[in-house]
Amino acid sequence: MMKRLFVMVLSISLFTNCEDVVDVDLNTAEPRLVIDASINWFKNTTGNEQSIRLSLTAPFFDETVPPANGAIVQITDSNSNVFNFVEEGLTGIYRNNNFVPVIDEAYILTVIYEGETYTGTETLKSVVPIDFVEQENEGGFSGEDIELKAFYTDPANIENYYFFEFISNIPVVPTLEVYEDRFTDGNQIFGFYTEEDLESGDIVTIRNYGISERFYEFMFILLQQGGEEDGGPFETQPATVRGNCINTTNPDNFPFGYFRLSEVDELIYTVE
Repeated sequence: MMKRLFVMVLSISLFTNCEDVVDVDLNTAEPRLVIDASINWFKNTTGNEQSIRLSLTAPFFDETVPPANGAIVQITDSNSNVFNFVEEGLTGIYRNNNFVPVIDEAYILTVIYEGETYTGTETLKSVVPIDFVEQENEGGFSGEDIELKAFYTDPANIENYYFFEFISNIPVVPTLEVYEDRFTDGNQIFGFYTEEDLESGDIVTIRNYGISERFYEFMFILLQQGGEEDGGPFETQPATVRGNCINTTNPDNFPFGYFRLSEVDELIYTVE
């Protein structure tokens, strides 16, 4: 009996300690340009210093994101003022320190990279200030999670779209939310944030961005695809979400990313 038991234990041990290396053969494609052109004009600042990040798509298992070096990057306003963005070293980050933000001004982004020209058009949208933050300490399914509501007053009879970003000092991914005022026009409403690891004394940076309807729709789809409820075995696979930038030289080689211009209101809140 003891001998039989020993053989069984040995067999289980050998089985559980075997590891097979599985090589996943993924489809590959030529790298595409990724344009992260987020022009943010924080309230009570000049908004002159701006940056644009250009990178390339990479294989799924790569741990680094390759920068797109050597591009020509500029933004032009409706008065033909040109703002040139110069790359900082070989980082793929292009900077400008004399940008002039104007609410409701239309801007054109032009990127020339490896002989191809990419363009995008967008309008700088205003945003109302955050009025106050309300804290609830008995939220969530457990009744013990901290919830924050950042209230703002939507202007009446004006179509508005909002993009909220919540950044805490604990090691979690920032929370992103988008809102429209279709059913809340002219009312005081709020952006919502909760995180189960949030505790008293933690700091949360709350940013509210004014955005266009097209960016609202772009982010709404992205956030739906990246939600925790998605990705089940019978779910429809996510589709490629196209931004507002096009390749005028070779339309089939379209870029990823978006060109956005927003006025931003920021509030730094310490959890009570």
